Amino acid sequence: MFSEFYASLQQDAKLFLFFPVLCAVFRAIFIRTYCPYKSLEGKGPVVWHCFRYGFWWGMDFNAYVFLIPLAVLSLPGAFFPAWRAMGDSLRLAGGLLYSLVLYLAFAGKMIFYHHFHDIYNQTMKLGGKAEKHNLADIFFHQDHGALILLGILPYLMACRLAISALLALPSAPYPRFSSSILQYGFNTLVFLGCIAVFYWFRYGGTFMHDDKPEWDTIPSLVKKDIFFAKATVDDLVALEQVWKHDLNEAYKHTDEEDLQAIQALVPGTRPVSSYPNPAFAFRRTARGARITKPTHIFLFVGETYLQQFFDPQFACLNLVSGGRQLMDDPHTASVTSALSAGIISRPSIVSLMSGIFDAGLELNEKEGFWQNPLPTALPRQLKKLGYTSTYWYGGNVTYGNFNQFAPACGFDEVETATDFCGPDAPKTWVGVYDNVFLEKAAQMILEGDERRGPYQFHFLYTTSYHGPFKIPLEKYGFDTEKVMPDAPEDVKRNRSIQKNLGTFWFSDQAMGKFIRTVRDAYPDSLFILTGDHSYDMSGVLAHTSLMNRDCNLRERHSPVLLFNHREMNRDFFAGNTIGGHMNILPTIFELIAPAGFSYYSLNTSLLDPIDHVVSPYHWLRRDAYGTYDDDFYQPLGEGHGPEDLAEGPQPYLQERAGYMDLTGYLVRHPEILKIAEKE
Repeated sequence: MFSEFYASLQQDAKLFLFFPVLCAVFRAIFIRTYCPYKSLEGKGPVVWHCFRYGFWWGMDFNAYVFLIPLAVLSLPGAFFPAWRAMGDSLRLAGGLLYSLVLYLAFAGKMIFYHHFHDIYNQTMKLGGKAEKHNLADIFFHQDHGALILLGILPYLMACRLAISALLALPSAPYPRFSSSILQYGFNTLVFLGCIAVFYWFRYGGTFMHDDKPEWDTIPSLVKKDIFFAKATVDDLVALEQVWKHDLNEAYKHTDEEDLQAIQALVPGTRPVSSYPNPAFAFRRTARGARITKPTHIFLFVGETYLQQFFDPQFACLNLVSGGRQLMDDPHTASVTSALSAGIISRPSIVSLMSGIFDAGLELNEKEGFWQNPLPTALPRQLKKLGYTSTYWYGGNVTYGNFNQFAPACGFDEVETATDFCGPDAPKTWVGVYDNVFLEKAAQMILEGDERRGPYQFHFLYTTSYHGPFKIPLEKYGFDTEKVMPDAPEDVKRNRSIQKNLGTFWFSDQAMGKFIRTVRDAYPDSLFILTGDHSYDMSGVLAHTSLMNRDCNLRERHSPVLLFNHREMNRDFFAGNTIGGHMNILPTIFELIAPAGFSYYSLNTSLLDPIDHVVSPYHWLRRDAYGTYDDDFYQPLGEGHGPEDLAEGPQPYLQERAGYMDLTGYLVRHPEILKIAEKE
């Protein structure tokens, strides 16, 4: 019985072999048709990794060509001879059906790329309301639809010949063992091996689901080439990505709806519709520098650098000595509650760079934002004051296409730690250990000082405080009793808690050393310290004697936010206790720009009294912190404890809509991103 199964599974494997080759052929045709280069000379490594990575990523679907016949044909065929006799005919029929699916997906991708210069993306879903007769007319009269349909027959005939030839290849004979134990052992090994082989291919050459190929992990060599990065993605994989993500509401709005919402935010009376780009409507004029123009500006964004650990209740943990050298400095102005521009990392970074809210639209992944003169972008505006700009990332900047997006925002250099720290640098799955990254970055900043010019802006983003927490902390000096001798015993004894808190301490220490190094070298520096977002520590500390409660809204969402300069003091923020990421850009210009200097910003600076702060996800007043997920909010201020919660209608909905609709309008109209500011 098992000998029949053994013979059948080999037929399944032969059938499986055909489809990665077919996908590679389609990939080659796509490259041959749309390649933007006159020659592929020098592109050998890029092409190789494009096909190699595309092969493994395509196993998301192709691996099932082995599993399904195995489960539907080979297993029952071992028990039913009549079913087994039909096996190859059914394999051929199923193979041809799958071949047809691949053909149609490929033909659709070729048409889509011709029209939109992109592989399948979310704009496909906009076709649901399109006029079907018009689409059919375009298909047949512009996209050679008749030839595409007529091509199905010869294509399937060629696939039939290829699949039949593979199925006709000789199979290995079933080995016979004299020992029944060895025979059953072999049978068990083969059966379990089939399962293992499926998962190995399904997960892209690994047994770990988290290590499956995806867009972010396309090899950097390929990711830096926009065209070949897109060519790497098999057509069914691209369709799956579109299917898995709902169409954002911003794509469904009319231009009139968006412009009306944006108008409510504009600082002036001129109609926003009169601007060639609605972002131009957010022009402001600086009142005059408050500090001497610093030679160096450092915007430091710590991964999950949350305000909670700076609160008095958590002082016994002693996790923020690195950040406290700025927080406790008399020349620091800070807020106690802040809003991040995004609830996860990339939207926050994108918003800080671009000066507009990412609003969940993944601007960094959109090619229209890889080449644009968006007037609100922070580094672009700093150029007007003579600053060169460098983005330093502790991971790989090709993840998320920041190698494309950051230069489009005006960065002169984009530095990726996985490159400049060398291949042997210790890494988490997110990036190089913060201590190694920041030490090397500080060294490169000091060594490249003359080359970058007299005025420099450095945007640094760390990665280490990110699960899973596997950094060998003891190797880097973490000792619970030395770091947090006054912490509660149940916190100190819990190994999982210590791995988490210790990693935060490790990251904070690395940041503190970096700040001391560059501060000694450039004592006139302006430092801005924040986190990309906060983190819900309920799963870590809620059941300890330190908290014995869930985290409140402020703790879950508020990152650190402070400015430090030797000519500043604690009163610079006009009594503000609240602020947000989008207040950083205008605060910089109101601190250093001369009177009359024009800049673009959605929000006012922290130097002016702020009544409230709004993001696409949260709202914040001096007396309350809320989200747009529900109608509950946290009262703030004297007389309110950390567990207090109230309920009421969500405020500032019109303002929130305006911010989101500005981004949505720009996404739907990539053509206006090419319009440069007219001085």
